[in-house]
Amino acid sequence: MNPLFRAAGVWQSISVKEVFAGVNWLTIPDVAQLLDLPLGKVHRLIEDHHLIETRIDGVRKVPADAIKDGEPLPTLRGTIQVLTDAGYDMDEALEWLYTVEDSLGTTPMAALVAGKRAEIRRIAQTLF
Repeated sequence: MNPLFRAAGVWQSISVKEVFAGVNWLTIPDVAQLLDLPLGKVHRLIEDHHLIETRIDGVRKVPADAIKDGEPLPTLRGTIQVLTDAGYDMDEALEWLYTVEDSLGTTPMAALVAGKRAEIRRIAQTLF
């Protein structure tokens, strides 16, 4: 069983620090520079779920994995949509993406980066 589960709308079990221990984070200005975009465009990418972000110590940050080959990871947007359809908010979605999925032997985000979009979305759809 996945160590992080949703029951009655409450996340239980492992801490956020543990889930995000190996994540490389980029600030919004870092993302803007990396993508060669103005800050406003980066904010729009976040609003439109092409990127996902959270606040760490009050600073908005994006996981570096969300960017591949100088572009937002193309499979992320649809996956976020499936998760929000299942009732997850952005922080919950981010935690799910970085929690090891037993059936994969890795995190959903690592599987997305490896091109396993269909498998990840199939798993995400079971969360409804």
